[in-house]
Amino acid sequence: MSGPPLVPPGGFRILPAGDSALIVEFEERVDPVVNARAIACARAIELARHAGVRDVVPTYRAVAVYFDPLRTDVASLGALLEREAERPAPARPLAQAPIEIPVCYGGSLGPDLPEVARHAGCSEDEVIRLHSSRIYRVYMLGFIPGFAYLGLVDERIALPRHATPRVKVPARSVGIAGRQTGIHPSASPGGWQLIGRTPIAPFDPRRPRPFLLHAGDAVKFVAIAPEEYARLNIDTAGA
Repeated sequence: MSGPPLVPPGGFRILPAGDSALIVEFEERVDPVVNARAIACARAIELARHAGVRDVVPTYRAVAVYFDPLRTDVASLGALLEREAERPAPARPLAQAPIEIPVCYGGSLGPDLPEVARHAGCSEDEVIRLHSSRIYRVYMLGFIPGFAYLGLVDERIALPRHATPRVKVPARSVGIAGRQTGIHPSASPGGWQLIGRTPIAPFDPRRPRPFLLHAGDAVKFVAIAPEEYARLNIDTAGA
């Protein structure tokens, strides 16, 4: 029998991670309200500009705070984290308008679409409809620069990762892994089920704002035809 949750509903705990990081953990579940609380806590810590803090990273249900142990008063930093963690989650986790991302589904751009359809017991068109009909939350960024973990996809198309990952996933590929969906910002290994590709670069260091998506954003995928994909002059260098 499993024991009680490490963090009770509505609670939090603060843990050290070595001598240069503290972790604020909230409830152990993938939930927009819990995630909104983590993101709000991270932003408040950033705005406090505590001496020696190097980076603040929100995740699905936690916040990692990295600091310079030679410049940081760890006791006062811990007190700051405790104050901000005690604040309630924002009332509206997805209040902003969604960022629309065009996707060309299937074919050579989405080689796993047929398998996702078989798993769901439906047509490929229905998979596309199910995937593009939801507004997704950006729960966190990680893995590689600009990779946003979005959720939650419809349970019917929630196919697990491949048992053996691909050595190279083309840049801008859109995939599914369980209840998550996401876009590969650059060519990299990966085991997600690839169902399409987008002309939008999630990460481009040449842009004034390199990251397209941030934790807490809302995302809506929009299906486009191959002709539209070609018209947008897609960069296929990562293919």
